[in-house]
Amino acid sequence: MASILSEYLVTDDTTILLGLIAATVFLLNNLYKPQPLVHPILLGRQSDVARVRNPGESAVYRNYGTGLMGRFPLRPAKDVHILADMLKPDDASRTLWSTRISNPQLQDRVAAVGTGLLRLAGLEVGESNVLLLLNDSIEFIISDLALASHSIPSFTLSASNLLSSVLESHPPSAIITHASMLTQILELIYDAGEASRNHTIIVVGEPSPQAMASVASKVKVLKWEDVEREGVRVEKIISPLPKPSDVFTVSFYSSESGHIQGAQITHENITAGVAAVRALLPLSHAFSSLDTVVSAHSLGTAYGRAVAYTALFEGTSFATLESSKLFHANEYTPQVNVTDALSSKVYPIPSPTIAFLKTGHLHTLVPAILKEARKSFLLYPFAWRHKVAGISEGFVTKESLWDRLVFDSARSRVAGEGSGTLRAVICSEGPLAAETLTPARVALSIPVINCYSHPLVVGPVLASHAFDLQDLSTDGVPTAHTGPPTVNVEAKLVGVDDDSVENGADPAGILMVRGPSVGKLSSLEASYCPSIRIFWYVSIPSGADEGWIGTGLRATVQTNGAFRLL
Repeated sequence: MASILSEYLVTDDTTILLGLIAATVFLLNNLYKPQPLVHPILLGRQSDVARVRNPGESAVYRNYGTGLMGRFPLRPAKDVHILADMLKPDDASRTLWSTRISNPQLQDRVAAVGTGLLRLAGLEVGESNVLLLLNDSIEFIISDLALASHSIPSFTLSASNLLSSVLESHPPSAIITHASMLTQILELIYDAGEASRNHTIIVVGEPSPQAMASVASKVKVLKWEDVEREGVRVEKIISPLPKPSDVFTVSFYSSESGHIQGAQITHENITAGVAAVRALLPLSHAFSSLDTVVSAHSLGTAYGRAVAYTALFEGTSFATLESSKLFHANEYTPQVNVTDALSSKVYPIPSPTIAFLKTGHLHTLVPAILKEARKSFLLYPFAWRHKVAGISEGFVTKESLWDRLVFDSARSRVAGEGSGTLRAVICSEGPLAAETLTPARVALSIPVINCYSHPLVVGPVLASHAFDLQDLSTDGVPTAHTGPPTVNVEAKLVGVDDDSVENGADPAGILMVRGPSVGKLSSLEASYCPSIRIFWYVSIPSGADEGWIGTGLRATVQTNGAFRLL
């Protein structure tokens, strides 16, 4: 039999060599296949689902990372209770926008500005309120911390077109703004017939002689430098510490129906929001003082404030993009595009490592990078296929051979040399197209986290897992899922079809949320009495008790516990 086989099976050295090569390739493909960055079981059940539900509602969903005994994280560290505690007692310096500063130096400036505001602006502890008409800057942070340390609520706007309505319905005790805004604010005061009432305006920068010439006798204009200098010159005023439950700011925004509403944010809300932002990244990729954070979200919003104070707490360098500015000297509207995504380069900060972008940035940045990558027309098809294969296995990296040959140079041509330092992108504020997720992970080769934020919630409401690389897009579903609730938010849907749910369909309805990072909803309508000049807030019922707040958006919950906004 052996002799018969030897007559038909003829081998030589070349055949043996090819056989060894084939066996080696097979073994390498199986033994060195990249392992998923997170266990598939965690992605199969991303939410802890309550065992019971009320009629017309879904079950209550919460994040598996909530912790033992279902306790929500209320603060990023055990010794952080109020806003002032966000500044750790260390001497390490970092760059905030264009200012190199350490925490002790920042605390000294906060104390000086707080004292100067009480002495020169005549503010009263626990009685006054101040409207912050500032673009994102270190002066915004200092003012916010200074006012909070004296229990003086600050008022912020999520959009510039709310200014006249807020000034008319709720005139503040003082206004802190940029010098370029002085003329516009004076016009609003005069048009509203407020010239006979005393007003105090603190301006950052040097106001023009024309603006100062139009100041009425009842309007006091102070320079920011003079206020801070006064606080340095005299003994610091120390007020009683606020309680975590005290409201330190109100963020005004426009609801879907066009009504102006305010999110009352307490110290506990902001500490819980920072805890939620820190939980967006897994412990293996956590924030550190070596990071540089850039944000496209205005500090006038609850979410933008949480991002900024996370950077302060972690001791990272921080700056915001051009599109985060609410106020401009002329009629200029920044576009959410590639240019805006790179606009933080105007600040002397290290190259960004973590970027909080809007979905519009991702929709323009990813095609631009892939367009450059396609110029390597011989290697691009192989690079794309291997990158997608790795992502389908749950693995993404910037250190692969195909990144070095194709995608590194493409990213560099679009985003500059600093693109190599970026290690995470968190996008929110708008639906993210499902068809964009996989190309984004190929183009950027880093975790891309899709979030849902709401003006009433400090920090993210829903957020996908950093290493959830599954492509769950299906025909007819245009948007990507936004993951489960974050670590200190509970979510449920109301108005669901009970019959469909009982038959195994995914529940769909209006998204309701509650938790320590959710602020209290207020409205200005019907709360202003012009005859006696009294203003107060009226709580708006949210359609449910027990602290539930309606977001006004429809959503559905997938089998794995991830939410998808409709």
